Amino acid sequence: MKKRVLTVIGIAVFTLAAYAQWSNPANDIPAYNAAPPKGALPPIMAGQQLSGEYFSHPYQVKTYQMAAKVSPVLHQLPCYCHCDRSMGHNSLHSCFEGTHGAACSTCMKEAAFAYQQTRLGKTPAQIRAAIERGEWMNVDLEKASL
Repeated sequence: MKKRVLTVIGIAVFTLAAYAQWSNPANDIPAYNAAPPKGALPPIMAGQQLSGEYFSHPYQVKTYQMAAKVSPVLHQLPCYCHCDRSMGHNSLHSCFEGTHGAACSTCMKEAAFAYQQTRLGKTPAQIRAAIERGEWMNVDLEKASL
């Protein structure tokens, strides 16, 4: 009997390991909100808050300014640094409520990309799809402008 139980456990472990090996990481989309916010969102850091050790480069401040202009859009976007797992964030918006966004190039590139795409007339759903395809990776933060 003990041997059977160990065999079943071994098969279960092997099955889980094999499944993980063939799963598609592209299907692992971080947290986001599918709809626009129903009420006021927490504020994105601004003004004098955008100084100090986390804001030593001009593009860090500029990215927060961009994020503030498209705040409801960021609420509907995932953040591919996976801060939803490590910090409990529920969207890209959460990254800019504190200093995390200034310390993370993924967050900054995604926010600058969202700002640029919003200015081009793209919807949050279209921007989300582009982010899921990795189009944000080509953003040059030094050249991004308001």
